[in-house]
Amino acid sequence: FPPLSQKGSSPVAPVHVVNDESADKTNLGFIHAFVAAISVIIVSELGDKTFFIAAIMAMRYNRLTVLAGAMLALGLMTCLSVLFGYATTVIPRVYTYYVSTALFAIFGIRMLREGLKMSPDEGQEELEEVQAEIKKKDEELQRTKLLNGPGDVESGPGTTIPQKKWLHFISPIFVQAFTLTFLAEWGDRSQLTTIVLAAREDPYGVAVGGTVGHCLCTGLAVIGGRMIAQKISVRT
Repeated sequence: FPPLSQKGSSPVAPVHVVNDESADKTNLGFIHAFVAAISVIIVSELGDKTFFIAAIMAMRYNRLTVLAGAMLALGLMTCLSVLFGYATTVIPRVYTYYVSTALFAIFGIRMLREGLKMSPDEGQEELEEVQAEIKKKDEELQRTKLLNGPGDVESGPGTTIPQKKWLHFISPIFVQAFTLTFLAEWGDRSQLTTIVLAAREDPYGVAVGGTVGHCLCTGLAVIGGRMIAQKISVRT
């Protein structure tokens, strides 16, 4: 029965208590997803190909431009991965939970096997591979500049080939950092783990945690990538 007022004339409307339990569960779900995503990204990205791309390009070009291009690519890839993972939630949760658990176990065993077979100078080999790739891209960029240089001599020194307006705002270095990072990240272990995490955890927590993790790793790479790469053992 609803409680009566002091005079007993009219019943007092029951007070509707906000469901704090569901709010706490939501907050815990976000925090759990955030911590899981940021920890997985930091462990898998330090000494990875995308880490070296940002590190080497930052040594050659403007650091802010490289950081912006790399972070846009990684942020976009994280959001896409979360969407892919969230799309699987149409399947009953009991199946996605056990499948994702099995996939994490497989990824873990695979990484342990790779670590055991890996040579101690694995990071140096990957560094050299990325250096060769960036050198190739630089040569292509130089050839493009030569081909799209000033117009014919007969047309006078003041005339050049008209360029699109957006090219004035987007630096070739920004485009190069974005393209190299996006392609290197596609199909990478961090992308796959983000997809699996998004299938079982809070997608917003995974998206924020993954992006922050990438920010930290890419920021470290841009600030002192070569020094950090020499100190960190990829095998360990």
